[in-house]
Amino acid sequence: MKKSLLFLLLISVSQTFAQVITSSKWSDLFSYNNVLEIREDAGKLIAATENGIFYYTPATGEIKKLSKANGLHEVKISAFDYNPDTKIGLVGYSSGSMDIISPEGITFVVDIPIATGYMGDKKINHIHITGNLAVISVGYGVSIFKLDKKEFGDSAFFNNGGVYDAARESVIKGDTVYSLTSTGLKTHKMDVTFPIYSTWNTAASGNFTQISLSTAAMAYANSTTVFVGDGTTFNAIPKTFNGVKDVVATPQNIIVADSQTVQIFSTTGAFVKSYDASESLNTGFYSNSVIYAGTVLSGMKKESGEILKPDGPYNNFSYKITVNGSELVVSTGFREARFNFAGYNPKNLGFYYFNGSEWIYPSYFKNNPIQFNVLDAVQNPSVKTDFFFTNYNQNTGQGIYRMKYNPGTKDFDFQKYYSLGNNYSYNRPVGLTYTDTGILYATASYYTPTYSNHSTGYLAFDPSSDSFNGRNLLVAPNGEAVQKAYISEGYLWIPFPRSNNFGAVDYKNTQPVSDDQIYVIQKDQGLPSNSGGTLSFTIDKNGDGWIGTESGLRILRSAATEIKNTPTVEPIIIEQNGLGEELFRDSIILQIEVDSGNQKWVSIDGGGVFYLSSTGEQTILHFTKENSPLPTNSVTDIKVDSKTGKVYFVTADGIMVYQGDVLDVTSNFGDVLVYPNPVVYANYKGNVRIRGLADKTNIRITDAAGNLVHQAVARGGYYEWDLNNQRGVRVASGIYFVLMTNADATDKATAKIAVVN
Repeated sequence: MKKSLLFLLLISVSQTFAQVITSSKWSDLFSYNNVLEIREDAGKLIAATENGIFYYTPATGEIKKLSKANGLHEVKISAFDYNPDTKIGLVGYSSGSMDIISPEGITFVVDIPIATGYMGDKKINHIHITGNLAVISVGYGVSIFKLDKKEFGDSAFFNNGGVYDAARESVIKGDTVYSLTSTGLKTHKMDVTFPIYSTWNTAASGNFTQISLSTAAMAYANSTTVFVGDGTTFNAIPKTFNGVKDVVATPQNIIVADSQTVQIFSTTGAFVKSYDASESLNTGFYSNSVIYAGTVLSGMKKESGEILKPDGPYNNFSYKITVNGSELVVSTGFREARFNFAGYNPKNLGFYYFNGSEWIYPSYFKNNPIQFNVLDAVQNPSVKTDFFFTNYNQNTGQGIYRMKYNPGTKDFDFQKYYSLGNNYSYNRPVGLTYTDTGILYATASYYTPTYSNHSTGYLAFDPSSDSFNGRNLLVAPNGEAVQKAYISEGYLWIPFPRSNNFGAVDYKNTQPVSDDQIYVIQKDQGLPSNSGGTLSFTIDKNGDGWIGTESGLRILRSAATEIKNTPTVEPIIIEQNGLGEELFRDSIILQIEVDSGNQKWVSIDGGGVFYLSSTGEQTILHFTKENSPLPTNSVTDIKVDSKTGKVYFVTADGIMVYQGDVLDVTSNFGDVLVYPNPVVYANYKGNVRIRGLADKTNIRITDAAGNLVHQAVARGGYYEWDLNNQRGVRVASGIYFVLMTNADATDKATAKIAVVN
């Protein structure tokens, strides 16, 4: 008996053309709202969305998901098809790569054939599977893919006098390929002249966009008309549609999704039933007399109105995240390079909120005429229903907003708009940060409260007057743009992304801001001479400040003390091939985060994320989109939840979560955990991890007879043992005892490890 596709969620994945990049330590916070295609396998519905696939079983209501976190190799799905007879699915991506999903695993196909001289889009426009063959539609034309051999066959490059006629959608019927282009329905047998575009026939002229095929009928469509036939003769369904989005042919029906309605017809074109989803659609499906609408914004919608999808944020586009215990707030601002975008975010999304059990999207942002470019959104840590967000644009509505979360309605109520001025080229709010004592600070670019020349500025919220009071930091040209402030040790630490300076404000924990003391680190104090600005900052457990610039990393030793003394910042020098080399020289440092063990997470624009030792001199991990589930190599925000060890990576293509090994680390032990345990070599060949350790832990590992087999000093709250003894030889099967003491021997812990070779 053949395995169900759902079985893929329970088996480890494999691939032929690239390494396995997933593990149980990863999970996604993707949106599954934008449903592109729906297919069926023995009563189970399979929905392909922008960043993943989910499976819905109507009989039980169960929903499971498959994404880059647990098997797929890319994001930005652009095409999908599935053959229930062979249990094989094919996922196409905007990058031009594909995943083959089969009961044996998931295989990554890195490259599609490209015509010599073709410089156009490699996006997979459409996939159609027939038996062991699939026809792939791309901007250059079509390619035949052999599913059984996992290799490409012939390709037809639709080169019409140097201009490529993109294949929008294609199907295979018998030995013939039918393909839609902007000029009509093209056909050709899969013979020796198949690759020659001039030998293709035009079966019907017109601007057609959708085509589908089943064992009973073929259907194709333009924006208003659907044609149904046998591949030779076609008749128009006697109905005018309102912008056809998709046509799906099944052995029993023709399913037509237009702008908001799914309509069902027989394979001869007779009307059966319809469902008005009252929202934008991509596709539709019909199963067991029930209509399902594939929506743009709500997932898969049943004709009863029930929404079916895995829980996730409203959209994948994300920029910054605030973590407040189990609650999350995600902003969706748009930026170009290191600059704040001059206009507004064209997606106009606002922010998303996870209330600890489900994702909430404020209805305030839906159909709101205000142009939103929300660079930051925060939750009041003391009053958790109180939220503020910044709207950074050059239009009406620029300013700071206050919202109130209503748990009863699971929605937000607008409270107040705080204007920073009507000259929208100036006074653009960027970031929001709460102090430990509850003062809310905002930063603003091109700030002009007292100077005719624009500058950077910051503002403090005064609850008694319900207003923000501001002050300048640097006058242009030294200070124009500003980043979100990092608050630590009684200071606001503020990067300036458009000037080679870095600011700090002793805010004295008081209102107003007029008595605050401002300090500035300039280029001649050690910042990289070729840097255009400072972008990120954090302070580690030693009190050292880590400054991320456009051209590398700098350290401000004993930051809170030395900022007052005209300090010099310095690079980290590591040894490479016997020579000293500056760590991250000339790299754009987007974000720096410190975990409770004092290790550093550093995001490099285009370079992924590095996990560094406390000093930065050793790379513990390096995650990229090529070797991990990260959606992209530009991670715009990182947050570590020290209570759970989770690390949140925020990107413009979605949020990925990594289960780290470091939880709250103190001078004493926490809940010590050894995993995996037992260690069975046949099932696991990696290191044994020990977490919950003290900041500095002395470790001795002995066998059952008390003989010492390994010893070490662990720092940062966790340790990995490679199961080798002191001679570098793997230990024998047996029980091993882990004896641990903290730095001053005032606390101790023990554990057992079972080894089965």
